[in-house]
Order: sequence, then structure tokens, then C-alpha cells
Amino acid sequence: MDNHYEPKVVAFCCHYCAYSAADLAGSMRLEYAPNVRIVRIMCTGKVDTLHLLKAFEDGADTVYVAGCEEGSCHFQEGNLHAKMKVIQAKMLLKEVGLEPERLEMYNISASNSVLFARAADEMTELARKLGPNPLKKARGEVK
Repeated sequence: MDNHYEPKVVAFCCHYCAYSAADLAGSMRLEYAPNVRIVRIMCTGKVDTLHLLKAFEDGADTVYVAGCEEGSCHFQEGNLHAKMKVIQAKMLLKEVGLEPERLEMYNISASNSVLFARAADEMTELARKLGPNPLKKARGEVK
């Protein structure tokens, strides 16, 4: 494996909780893996299975959805809908030969910057353990 491999991690974060936790992590100067690219969305309930799969198609090594804590969604049940989309996408990833653990769901309150940083580190380390997304190799992006 390439010693210079730096994983690409995509995080779909809800505006009210996970994105606020990420902002707080920055304000608190918490150190976490810089590999995470945050996609800010109003509610994780708006994440579609296709968005998750497209992130992998576009070269993400791991992807996670981070929303409000269960039972505390600002849009009532958005995070529960997101959880179902993640489960569906994991099944599709397995069908196409990608490890389903490359995709996860986290429930993070706005004040839990430590959990946001931990999720970023966990998904980055997982990407390093699993190696580059095989779709990158198929497209010639990884040597």
C-alpha cells in the first residue's frame, strides 16, 4: 500500500447538532483527523441513499452521517429516516463488493464536540485500515 495514502472521509452533518458540534470542536481547538470533508445539511432526514453512494463513487474512502441524538431531532424523526437510509446504503455497498462498514451513522448533540472529533478520527482510522476505496483503483486514481 502507498505510504502516502491519506483517506478521504465525507461527513453529512445536520445543521443543528453535528455541524454545531464540529464548529465547537474547532472553537475548542480539539485535534482530530483533517481528512474529513463536511457536507452541511439542514437535517439528516434529507440524506438520500443515492447521496451516500455518490460520495463513494466520487472517491470517498469512508462516509458517515452525523445527526441529532435519537428522540431529539429538530425535524421530529429526520434522524430516524437517515438511519434507515444508512442501513439501506450499507446493503447496497455489500452487494457491489464494498465493505459496508465504510459507512456509519452517528448521533451527536450540538454540545458534544468530543464525540464529533472521535467520529472523525474513527472513520479516518477505519479508512486507513481498509485501504483506499476500490472504486478509486478501478478508475486509476490510486497507484
